[in-house]
Amino acid sequence: MYGENASPNSERPLPVPDPGTLLADTSRGDRVGEFQGVAGPYWSLRPAGGGREWEVEPRYVRPALLMEQLRARTARLNARSRGEVL
Repeated sequence: MYGENASPNSERPLPVPDPGTLLADTSRGDRVGEFQGVAGPYWSLRPAGGGREWEVEPRYVRPALLMEQLRARTARLNARSRGEVL
């Protein structure tokens, strides 16, 4: 997994996920977001239903669980039906 086994002093870089990959930020109570890109030492995530991006250290990121993915995709579809997201 992405940041699960990495330590803060790890020399080995973590693999960068594809844009749009759903990830959970364990430093923010497993908040789920879509991977947007790399910003210096941080990864940028955005809520699937739209909203402000946030940055997180890769060591605090893990792939979203299936249930988390379903919730995020449902939130995105609901936001899209309201015209909030393209």
